[in-house]
Amino acid sequence: MFHMVKEKDTSTEEKIKEAARIVFTKKGYAATRTRDIAEEAGLNLALLNYYFRSKEKLFHIVMEEKFEQFFGMVIMILNNDETSVKEKIIAVANDYIDMLLANPDLPIFVLSEIRNNPELFSNRISGKLIKSTFFRQLSELKPDVNVFHLILNLLSMIIFPILAQPVISQIEALKDQAFKKFILERKRLIPIWFDAMLDA
Repeated sequence: MFHMVKEKDTSTEEKIKEAARIVFTKKGYAATRTRDIAEEAGLNLALLNYYFRSKEKLFHIVMEEKFEQFFGMVIMILNNDETSVKEKIIAVANDYIDMLLANPDLPIFVLSEIRNNPELFSNRISGKLIKSTFFRQLSELKPDVNVFHLILNLLSMIIFPILAQPVISQIEALKDQAFKKFILERKRLIPIWFDAMLDA
């Protein structure tokens, strides 16, 4: 009996977190009310408050998940001691594009919250980048170039087209499946463009 109650508690908690992911992604932190999350979860407000005492606590949980999803994969690839710069760029382009196509709302959510709370993320992001194997490798390859330019160029080439999908996909030649094909083509092109930057 105890296990059944615990399982029910866990499923209710997950239901609330899933509702919070949906509402926070749609509305952002400031515009979201706990009542909105309760309604999305199909629960009453008192029950939501029983599991999560505040909107801040729930947001922190969701934001940590989203942050890890958005940056975690890239940091892991950039810290691989066994791959070259070129191999890292190919891996980031391939894996990140796939992840963003599967989660198209993720970039706007994470980037808008970073803009609203820059101090919450700046140390974590810059610290991990500076300590990464990729940063060291790039510094050795291009000692006369600010490595942040190169890293931001790489991430921008991947993230910006996904952010701009609502506009880009209005172009007749890039509607529907053509947009996905256009984005997937960048898996091949981004390493070529990045090689050109490194050779310049």
